[in-house]
Amino acid sequence: MAQQANQPLPNGFQLEEYTIDRQLSLGGFSIVYLATDADDQQVAIKEYLPNSLALRNDGDVKPVITAEHLGAFRYGMKCFFEEGRSLAKLSHPNVIRVLNFFRANDTVYMVMEYEHGRTLQEFIHKHQGHISERFIRGVFTRMLNGLREVHAHKLLHLDLKPSNIYLRGDNTPVLIDFGAARQTLVTDQPILKPMYTPGFASPEHYGSRKDLGPWSDIYSVGASMYACLAGSAPQAADERMKKDTLGPAMMRWEGQYSDRLLEIIDWCLNLNHLYRPQSVFTLQKALVETITPPSPKDAEHWLDRLVGKFRKPTK
Repeated sequence: MAQQANQPLPNGFQLEEYTIDRQLSLGGFSIVYLATDADDQQVAIKEYLPNSLALRNDGDVKPVITAEHLGAFRYGMKCFFEEGRSLAKLSHPNVIRVLNFFRANDTVYMVMEYEHGRTLQEFIHKHQGHISERFIRGVFTRMLNGLREVHAHKLLHLDLKPSNIYLRGDNTPVLIDFGAARQTLVTDQPILKPMYTPGFASPEHYGSRKDLGPWSDIYSVGASMYACLAGSAPQAADERMKKDTLGPAMMRWEGQYSDRLLEIIDWCLNLNHLYRPQSVFTLQKALVETITPPSPKDAEHWLDRLVGKFRKPTK
């Protein structure tokens, strides 16, 4: 079935004890709504509705699924439901809180806390390459607390990127949109085609699922930190594997950020997953090391040092 646009549930629609206020976002895998619960509290509701398998026309409530796609749709729905069950067990300040999940309208819904703030992607767009090292270390160290908890429950995020890192008013980060977390660390069942974002997805996303692991999310963390410095996503991993033109952070921003931060970013972005940090704890430990800002003298002579790296030895 070709990609298609699914129609959202209408504003004011009563879904169990929730009233749909409006659509918040529409992706290839789901639709997210702002809704109000029975206590008049705002919540976010994610509806499982992959546009490659199901179609809901304007005015309809239930999607149309052809016999050809029914098996895949049901398998994805089961994974989505299990994802909700797993995430509902998580209670962590840096992970979006799942409040409820239920079946209705021939599909599945996940109810989450509604957070006020903005995404890291919006922050990056606003500041375009002028984000301090202190901010980067602070946000990512706390975000990794949440990712560590996710991994501890045998889940992977697999769609980690700046638009899925939400910043509260005080810049506390919250991991959101686990639409790709259908992949777990313990199942051998076949999965739907993974959802990922070029530039932030690891090389393992493009190959066999057997190599996926915590290091795959860690690649995405490195790509997200790189985007904070560059103002845009790095070169996509599949393109890097053909011809790697991504400028290492150590070369591109030497003298502007501490060597340690730049080394960490390049470490996370290694194309070989065996040469990346193998756990969130390892990465966190590196990130919380004392910041040593480049001195004015270092900044003045950073170009000389860079050129020296490529100067041919004299005989």
